[in-house]
Amino acid sequence: MAVHPPYPLLVIAFLISGFGDAVGNAGWHVFIGNLASATQLLGFLNGFFGIGGVIAPLIATYMIVTVKLRWNTFYYFMLGLAVLELVSTVACFWQSTGSTYKASVMSEGSSEENKEATLRESLISRPSARVTWLCSLFLVGYAGIEVALGGWIVDFMIHVRHGSEFASGVTATGFWLGITVGRFVLCFLTPRIGDSLASTIYLCLIIGLEFVFWLVPHFVVSAVTVGFQGFFLGPLFPAVVVVMSKLLPRRLHIWALGFAIAFGSGGATVLPFAVGAIAQVKGVQVLPPIILAFLVAILIL
Repeated sequence: MAVHPPYPLLVIAFLISGFGDAVGNAGWHVFIGNLASATQLLGFLNGFFGIGGVIAPLIATYMIVTVKLRWNTFYYFMLGLAVLELVSTVACFWQSTGSTYKASVMSEGSSEENKEATLRESLISRPSARVTWLCSLFLVGYAGIEVALGGWIVDFMIHVRHGSEFASGVTATGFWLGITVGRFVLCFLTPRIGDSLASTIYLCLIIGLEFVFWLVPHFVVSAVTVGFQGFFLGPLFPAVVVVMSKLLPRRLHIWALGFAIAFGSGGATVLPFAVGAIAQVKGVQVLPPIILAFLVAILIL
């Protein structure tokens, strides 16, 4: 990416990068999900992910607009961070081999736990399959809502709420900041209430905010409600990971969590595309009812 390859190679590079990111993401969630105070730690993990999502575009914009560097120069900065992460991760987990992990699982588990874990067991054999599929479907809806709302909110605020481009862009930033702050703040409240009950409460609040966002045609009201929707959306992803870690035997965590996170990423692809396809025919005003429908669907799950 940094050397500005031809477009076909750039697409392949993004595919490989996305694959590596997904594998690493699943690994971190499995590792942290088995630690003490997992809800708080996962909240911080995903909170820092949100911080990176806010800061990186600002750095890229500064490099391209202010310093007048080529767009691909930003990927040298990303390459440096990737090398730093590689070195630090290898140093920290040098002793954590696959055989070490299997030995720890075998020593902690019963005879049932000592069976070899398989993806088939995670997806087909009850009761593990029920947990895996329900959480996977929840993450499909969650990721779709997050990316669709964050990706289409600027167009909605410009064309439906008649805001300026700058103010509409700030609304999108407020949404992602809300997600980040929610992950840092609510990770301390969620375990006190209980992950499942807290997620239900957060979803009910988001649905209420979405109704206000849809039915009150005022720019400031829409901007504020979108920010608060992000705030309550933030802790849902870590909560699902914690619930899966508690309900499934440890030997299935890598298979089940890896599948659920990867499957959930499909929602981040499909729902924004669906919103765009419908918006081309009906207009971007279809965003709120679509988001509302998906919120109700994952609440039922």
